[in-house]
Amino acid sequence: MMMRRQISFVFLVLPCLGLVALSFCLGFVSAASSVPLPNKLTWHYYKVHNTCDEAEIYVRHQVQLLWDKDKTITPKLLRLLYSDCFVTGCDASVLLDGPNSEKTAPQNYGLGGFVFIDKVKSVLEQRCPGVVSCADILNLAARDAVHLAGAPSYPVLTGRRDGLTSSKSSVDLPSPSISWQAALTYFKSRGLDVLDMTTLLGAHSMGQTHCRYIVDRLYNFNNTGKPDPSMERSLLSDMRKLCPPRTKKGQSDPLVYLNPGFGANHTFTESYYSRVLSHKAVLRIDQQLLYGDDTKEITKEFAAGFEDFRKSFALSINRMAAYQVLTGNKGEIRKNCRIPNKK
Repeated sequence: MMMRRQISFVFLVLPCLGLVALSFCLGFVSAASSVPLPNKLTWHYYKVHNTCDEAEIYVRHQVQLLWDKDKTITPKLLRLLYSDCFVTGCDASVLLDGPNSEKTAPQNYGLGGFVFIDKVKSVLEQRCPGVVSCADILNLAARDAVHLAGAPSYPVLTGRRDGLTSSKSSVDLPSPSISWQAALTYFKSRGLDVLDMTTLLGAHSMGQTHCRYIVDRLYNFNNTGKPDPSMERSLLSDMRKLCPPRTKKGQSDPLVYLNPGFGANHTFTESYYSRVLSHKAVLRIDQQLLYGDDTKEITKEFAAGFEDFRKSFALSINRMAAYQVLTGNKGEIRKNCRIPNKK
């Protein structure tokens, strides 16, 4: 019960006190003091500075139009935001094209949502030319899409600028087959803690993954020639039907839902945590949440309380979105999210 009260309090103070308030409220998490500061980001930045008063409304409208047609936009945008922020910071570098750009890295295989961001950017360039950054558009669009799927409509601090370069060599996103300890080390390197990690992984209540990322669990876990013993037997059987062994080059790589039974609905729910507790997580990193004391405790809390998860998600995604942002004179405001401005 203690964690539930703490989360509720932090959520209430977020709009007025910002991210710094977290360090006083998440006392049981040792890394909470590493809360990344918002680096001059501002709530309603474009309205406050009178540069594009309706920027957030324009983004929200475009998200609503697409979400009504294609609800897969929610997990696509969340993955796109993660792939951007966790590499060189939330600077929209993942959106840049190029033969060796971040989007060409193996870890970003299957990344989507680029065309939609282009659409939103074109609308904003018509309304407010050269004002709203691609980095802010991605953060706002992800917020609005996940809200439509069932998450809270959390406040997004804005005022980010766009990065100038993008390189696949900078992409160090970890494998989804790592241990919870390795995952936590990676999250901590981005200024995030165990509560953030356990919370943000809950986005796997939506979306799909390619079979290539789970075949090791199905057939040759840790090179044993056997399946992962932590995977529930009926899930193992179902996944094997969808993902045959990869035995030849050029073999198809089907998509499977990260949250079988709920995934096709593309809704933001606590069902992910119930699946972890039942040993029915598709990705190894998700199932690994059972094996850390803190991650297991948080998983139980979220499985039992959807509101706790929703409120924690609002906090953790804001912390992630503040990682190494560009503000002031750093970076630029791209006119086209795919290419840097011409000098």
